[in-house]
Amino acid sequence: MTEIGKYEKQALLEARRFVHLAGKKSSLIQRSSKQLQNKINQKIPDQAHQLVTESIRSMIELSLTSSKFILPVETIGLVTLEDKEIAIKHRLKQYKRTAMLEGAGTGAGGILLGLADFPMLLSIKMKFLFDVGQLYGFEVKKHEERVFLLHVFLLAFSSDRKREEVLHMLVNWKNEKEWSRQVDWRTLQQEYRDTIDLAKLLQLVPGFGALVGAFANGRFLDKLGETAINMYRLRLLT
Repeated sequence: MTEIGKYEKQALLEARRFVHLAGKKSSLIQRSSKQLQNKINQKIPDQAHQLVTESIRSMIELSLTSSKFILPVETIGLVTLEDKEIAIKHRLKQYKRTAMLEGAGTGAGGILLGLADFPMLLSIKMKFLFDVGQLYGFEVKKHEERVFLLHVFLLAFSSDRKREEVLHMLVNWKNEKEWSRQVDWRTLQQEYRDTIDLAKLLQLVPGFGALVGAFANGRFLDKLGETAINMYRLRLLT
């Protein structure tokens, strides 16, 4: 690796710190919350489970085969890593604002609109990820890059056990990509559904759901942004 500047050194340090923290088990409070979430999960209507499953299946198919999530991104003038990340963080604010407004709007409408939030939020997240890939300078139309983005998505929304596996895969992407070209959509949908169930269940409550929807969607975008930025930093700087 060539010598890197001050900004790159700090970015690499933050990325390694992120990997260290991501590799740790969830706190006792988080694990207890997960147990409660599993109980609540059993009481969620089948309609909701089916919608999430089909939304994720469709999202993966579109991510791998179409250009639905690939929007034109201006990259002229983005030379240094700092330039790229300033643009990415600005883009994250835009997507986060959209996700919060969408979450508040669907949350205020009760069960029917609350269910509609699943595919809408998925679309927002995937468009953001494809923007990030382009801003970092990768050709996201390539199958390998699309698979990388889906693994970043899975890392952001997965259990301790699965997160450790996906983290290892992403950290060693250059060496292990040959056997990492496929995505297990069933695992992805289960991990994603289990991660967001509790917040989304509360979002179905009329009135109260608006506040939950806005807050939860904002947090989801922050988590996805942090994960994507640090995984691309490792890929570029190591």
